[in-house]
Amino acid sequence: MSDGPLHIAFVWHMHQPYYKDLVTQKYALPWVRLHGIKDYYDMAHILRDFPDIHQTFNLVPSLVDQIIDYTDGDATGLFIDHTLKPASDLDQSEKIFVLRNFFLANWDNMIKPYPRYWELLTKRGMDVTDKELGRMARYFSVQDFLDLQVWFNLTWFDPIFKDNDPLLKGLLAKGRDFSEEEKAALILKQRDVMRLIIPEYKELWEKGSIEVSASPYYHPILPLLCDTEIARMSNPGVQLPRRFTHPEDAKAQVVNALKRFEEVFGRRPVGMWPSEGSVSEQIIPILADAGIKWIATDEEVLAKSMDTLLDRDFSGVSKKPDVLYRPYKAVAEGRAVNIAFRDHTLSDLIGFVYSKWDPRNAVEDFVGRLRRIRKDLFARRSDGLVTIALDGENAWEHYRNDGRDFLYSLYERLSKESEFEVVTVGEYLEKYPETETLPKLFAGSWINHNFNIWIGHEEDNAAWDAVSQARHDLVEYEAEYEDEPGKKDEAALKLAWQEIYVAEGSDWCWWYGDDHSSENDREFDELFRKHLVNVYTLIGKTPPDGLFIPIIREDRKSRPTVELTAFVSPTLDGEVTSYFEWLAAGYYDVSQAGGTMHRAESVISHIYYGFDLNNLFIRLDANRDLKDSRIKELTFCVHFLKPVPCRLDIKIDPDAHSVTATVCSGMGEEGAENKKMLSSVAAATIIELAAPFEMIHAKPKDEVNFFVTVRRDDIELEKWPYRGFISFNVPTEDFEAIMWHV
Repeated sequence: MSDGPLHIAFVWHMHQPYYKDLVTQKYALPWVRLHGIKDYYDMAHILRDFPDIHQTFNLVPSLVDQIIDYTDGDATGLFIDHTLKPASDLDQSEKIFVLRNFFLANWDNMIKPYPRYWELLTKRGMDVTDKELGRMARYFSVQDFLDLQVWFNLTWFDPIFKDNDPLLKGLLAKGRDFSEEEKAALILKQRDVMRLIIPEYKELWEKGSIEVSASPYYHPILPLLCDTEIARMSNPGVQLPRRFTHPEDAKAQVVNALKRFEEVFGRRPVGMWPSEGSVSEQIIPILADAGIKWIATDEEVLAKSMDTLLDRDFSGVSKKPDVLYRPYKAVAEGRAVNIAFRDHTLSDLIGFVYSKWDPRNAVEDFVGRLRRIRKDLFARRSDGLVTIALDGENAWEHYRNDGRDFLYSLYERLSKESEFEVVTVGEYLEKYPETETLPKLFAGSWINHNFNIWIGHEEDNAAWDAVSQARHDLVEYEAEYEDEPGKKDEAALKLAWQEIYVAEGSDWCWWYGDDHSSENDREFDELFRKHLVNVYTLIGKTPPDGLFIPIIREDRKSRPTVELTAFVSPTLDGEVTSYFEWLAAGYYDVSQAGGTMHRAESVISHIYYGFDLNNLFIRLDANRDLKDSRIKELTFCVHFLKPVPCRLDIKIDPDAHSVTATVCSGMGEEGAENKKMLSSVAAATIIELAAPFEMIHAKPKDEVNFFVTVRRDDIELEKWPYRGFISFNVPTEDFEAIMWHV
């Protein structure tokens, strides 16, 4: 076994969609500004306290442009306008906008800790319609609106500023009854903080503490720009839009990205996170010719490229560390680029799991996993690189103290451990330049080694067709005046091409389809179509009527939960006994429950729920083998919020061929939790149980709210739904008759 350190490369991907309307110059959404004061600066600045921790930060050029626009320009938009307008002057529609949008933050970590902010949220209500917002606005005073304007812009500041800046400390201490002057000073402070971002990355890059890599300019899926037919490699039966084959656009997005970085940072990156980790052999010559030396994507792409399985044991540790933990060389048309493949289990632990843990326990678990990797790897090889790549901004609002406690503990621990060396990807490749050549490069992304998130759904395909048509019409316009250059408005033409490149970005199709949803789905849809409308406006053409019709389906808010439609009577044997036994049940599909971020895999895949007059039936489908002996380490918990708080704990012991389900509710006379065993529960390939309504204190017509978690010891591994809960009403005898008439 080698005595050397295990090399670890963190790749933090910093990205936001392009929110600016290039014609009106207005920003539709505030997330660059708000993440700018919370995440971008401190994620790099924290490394000044840990000189031995080197990291890679992947910055998307369109994000860099927007940051600079806020700091050096006069960036404005709906959210700033609604913030700066005096609260006493807000009209009814503006009040509704503020009440709808100024609570868009993590409620547990960014609103609830501040009594006045939480008071305002409680006053508004947790789940209200626009009609209800109009009614609630009457009960909000001018001071309420002013305090809400301030709190929304104050809560997003990183703790490093909240703890040290006199203005922010004063506002936090005051808590309420803010003035218009304080609000104006707060917005100026946001711009001051954002001015720190680019210089910080530039200085740390020059010092060698970090490596800055890039993505293609507006974050497009390069393989799909080259040829949308490549999606059939991973999904042969996919329904595709009109064929889009423009490798010249892919080249422009790469070349322009590197040129922009040279303008801003004074140097070009040699590394690239291709948008969404999307790769294909066709993009390799484009990247190599542009000077890119390395890229990164997900381990599943490696598995498909090597025609192997990268199996993991029950705890998520790779069984083939010598295959996974090393860069490879992808070669196409005589050009080569190195590729690092991320460990998606370690990446997802940071992105989705550790936010619920005590930071010390999370770091202990993470370091323990790295030790296991080192031991298994060095039994086969003398060196290796563990790549951990994930979103560098959206995860932290789910952590207490914006993730600062976790990151400090992690970096401090890794700094002291001689078994590990934290490096940039480029540093590792300089030290170990010889890499094995892949037999082929499978075309796929970091999500399920395919492109299904961005193409194939009717909404995705409609978006691709709209881009294709706008691009075709723009090219025709150019050709029309090819011999009469004086008749073309060159500045407008350049801006029109920029709008095409913006519309080619991956972000729009991230929200189309059933894969992901957010509070701003409507705004994303409108902004995408506006970018294409602008193409026609800039060249003096009439936009197609279809661009004024929403692409997004109005009914998608009802998903991913499908309501139950009739009584069910399943056979509780832990098997899918019949296709029909759960057909009328409601279900929650975890794979379609994504929010801003996307995780690789969960323990639970589906939650089914149904009832008869006396019992609630629940079925849990898992991505793990329930017959594996290590399943006994987990507890599946059903948490009831209404009508009475209680919990249902399910434990499986495959070795003993047993499964138990216990209802835990309240405290008994001795202070111990009241527990009752369920008699009807089974687990084989699925988990099935019947919980009498009486046992969960539910009567006919009562509203029942529940969610499901998976725990190991006292640590929550996952929660579904990710936000909120599943809801239904206890049936009465006429339930089915009512459903037939709905």
